[in-house]
Amino acid sequence: MKETKVVNLTNRQHAVNCFNAVWDLLEKVDRTKQEDEEMIHKAHSSFYHWTKVKDVTATNISVGYWQLARVYAVLQIGERALYYAERCLEISFNNNLEPFYMAYAHEALSRAYAVLGKENESSVQKEKCKEIISKIENEEYKQLVENDIHTIESSI
Repeated sequence: MKETKVVNLTNRQHAVNCFNAVWDLLEKVDRTKQEDEEMIHKAHSSFYHWTKVKDVTATNISVGYWQLARVYAVLQIGERALYYAERCLEISFNNNLEPFYMAYAHEALSRAYAVLGKENESSVQKEKCKEIISKIENEEYKQLVENDIHTIESSI
């Protein structure tokens, strides 16, 4: 029993550590190809470890899919970005997650479509995101999504 608790805590810590390491790499201006690959592997590792946490939530999974979508969008791998953005929306919708997470699912879709050069689909998702933003009660969270949605065109 004690060993299971340790494994659960270890998986949770690995998930968090990898997630944070991915953020550091996403924010790095001049990543090398090796760092790009490391970012992909750490994003997948974070997601994997979350799936092994005993009390994982739909929110954890949604955020994991969102981060995978962001990584692939930043790396201009549109098909993978779209795949994970769709998974993010699916888990968020099916679990009736808060507007903050729903908005980010649409942000991920908009960004993935932009990478794929599908401007119309990107615009549709961006508008859905903006509609949901108005439902976010926490002003700081609302600002985070608004800031990210405005970076889509400039980041592609």
